[in-house]
Amino acid sequence: MVDVKSTLRVINDGMLDAQPPVTQGQTLKWLVGHEEDTDRVRIGLATYAPGRVEQLHWHPIEALYFVISGHATVRDFEGNAYEAGPGTTIYAPAGIAGAHGWTVKEGLQLLAVRATTEDVRKLQFKVDEQTKRSYVDLEYLAQRGALHFKSHY
Repeated sequence: MVDVKSTLRVINDGMLDAQPPVTQGQTLKWLVGHEEDTDRVRIGLATYAPGRVEQLHWHPIEALYFVISGHATVRDFEGNAYEAGPGTTIYAPAGIAGAHGWTVKEGLQLLAVRATTEDVRKLQFKVDEQTKRSYVDLEYLAQRGALHFKSHY
């Protein structure tokens, strides 16, 4: 007989500590992938206060958001606007063409899924909506521990 120990986790968001927010008015709790529990996916519960604006940005990894509650207007790289409410899925492919941002109309709660837990790929790059220039602030890089990376060569 093979000895198998269960790896199932049942997570109650009330047991989790909020992480430093990416933007003011945001609360973020990583459900899976923040610790050493998996190397494949990162899933979090993000909550935004009404009126908050998440600046247009992109990630070097795929991101998927599922709206649990609330309402927001989502913008893409071209400036198109989409209404998002409970049950809406927002898929942002990796790269600047997948750039996205939103304006929260009602308190918004999202399930946020990232395609990796690799530190060097968790970054978020801002996009100036007028010039389309993409950038990242030095303070943000320091906060994320991204002032230096291991060489891949």
